Amino acid sequence: MPVQNAEIARIFEQVADLLEIQQANRFRVRAYRTAAQTVRGLPRALHELVARGEDLSRLPGIGEDLAGKIAEIVRTGKLRQLAEIGHQVPRGLAELLAVPGIGPQRVRRLHEELGIRSRAGLLRAARQHRVRTLPGFGARTEQAILDALAAQPAGAAKRTLWSEAEPVARQLVADLRRLPGVEAVEVAGSFRRRRETVGDLDLLVASRHGATVVAHFVGHEDVARVLARGTTKASVRLRSGLQVDLRVVERAAYGAALVYFTGSKAHTIALRRLAVQRRLKLNEYGAFRGARRVAGRTERDVYRSVGLHFVEPELRENRGEIELARKRALPRLVQLGDLRGDLHAHTDASDGADGLQAMAAAAKKLGHEYLAITDHTRAARIAHGLDVRAMRRHLARIERLDRQLRGIRILRSAEVDILADGSLDLPDDLLAELDLVVAAVHSDFRKSRSAQTERILRAMDHPRLHVLAHPSGRLLGEREGLAVDLERIVAGAAERGCCLELNCQPTRLDLPDVWLQAAKEAGVKIAISTDAHSTAQLALLAAGVGYARRGWLQAEDVLNTRSWADIARLLRRGS
Repeated sequence: MPVQNAEIARIFEQVADLLEIQQANRFRVRAYRTAAQTVRGLPRALHELVARGEDLSRLPGIGEDLAGKIAEIVRTGKLRQLAEIGHQVPRGLAELLAVPGIGPQRVRRLHEELGIRSRAGLLRAARQHRVRTLPGFGARTEQAILDALAAQPAGAAKRTLWSEAEPVARQLVADLRRLPGVEAVEVAGSFRRRRETVGDLDLLVASRHGATVVAHFVGHEDVARVLARGTTKASVRLRSGLQVDLRVVERAAYGAALVYFTGSKAHTIALRRLAVQRRLKLNEYGAFRGARRVAGRTERDVYRSVGLHFVEPELRENRGEIELARKRALPRLVQLGDLRGDLHAHTDASDGADGLQAMAAAAKKLGHEYLAITDHTRAARIAHGLDVRAMRRHLARIERLDRQLRGIRILRSAEVDILADGSLDLPDDLLAELDLVVAAVHSDFRKSRSAQTERILRAMDHPRLHVLAHPSGRLLGEREGLAVDLERIVAGAAERGCCLELNCQPTRLDLPDVWLQAAKEAGVKIAISTDAHSTAQLALLAAGVGYARRGWLQAEDVLNTRSWADIARLLRRGS
């Protein structure tokens, strides 16, 4: 299998981390991080661009040097520079970067000031209360490190972002579908339920030639190790470290296998109980009455056999879907075609990679009716946030462009920082000029749960705050998120008429699914927004919609399924 964009981005991030540990030039470090962000958000596979001989240096944030490194990774699967830098940094330090909440600068300080060079050394120092002695760490950080190490034991299986597993899954499915005698192929498991991360991939194949399918699968070029192999099933570890399990079944059992291997354990147990009530036996081969199979070829047949309406894969978590399927009252879940625009996007005026005109043109090409340009405000220094004067000039440029364009509305907006005291990072007169105010927490993450919650509620008291962005503050695989009472945040949004965001960035997917469902039940509208930092990332809406379906969202629950005129009326909060 060719090297995927996610692997290239991961290598660039590793280079940036190691350079930062070495205290290399910050612009050099930033170049690799920007390149990783660009690569991760590209809708096209870089290995295809390299094969066509396209000029990669024209990509945002990719110059000639990085273009050459991309080509090297595509050709060899690795980067010589990463190995060279890795030899200069103690091996254990790179492993510390995998501990949530510990970035390169903290790793360097732990090493230089406490002599820590491994997970074991970090655990020992934290238990001895030596970590808290470092300025800027403290007892709370020390405990957070202990909690992270406990939650992520050494050698524990690493989960993969859904967005990184998707191109791998797509290519494996396409490869197997080309085999003679293969009638159907699908990826089941948590991947099909659209969980944020997956532990492995479950491939299901309908074919009468199990041995042939298995032989082809284990011989795939991307397989690093065969873990198990039989005549109808196999397990392998890919070069990326991702485990893939294959099951081959006859076509008559394919629907039953999909039901069995897609649903959560709790969902599957609930289905079996219903089958017993109907004097049926339900397993991965079908629904049986005695020796006779009464359902199994399709999923709909299987659900019908136990008295249920078809349950969409994203809902199969045993969170109320069984009872509603019995009543034929399941929601019609939102689809990508329901969305009419994007309410969170950045340009190169702050930390985006592309200019205002390019972002507008890309959104129009996607068929958007509107695009909110939400560059950062002054408090977000690391994101090159705009001060009041610069923001006014920026808004004037947006207004001029909006008057020139036809077929799309470009909204004067901003991603406004919520300051430590809950106030907003722009004066009221400027907030009043904005078409849309998106607000977010980007600092003071260590506040207590009650203080952090009150901070956000005070911000939502402002009548010009329309959408609370990435409300939990989580970064998948990096940090758990803010210590915040999301139940109170959802209730507070409902009371104030404020909307919450589902941020489509692969490392965020924030709000988490259970809180999307809670927001829906409370009547809070959700903005499915890309938080795009490049033209390519505007395509992330599709991933956001997939995750929104896990949260039971329907079109009417989503803010940007409406026209801009309807949204503007909906957002009036006493202004």
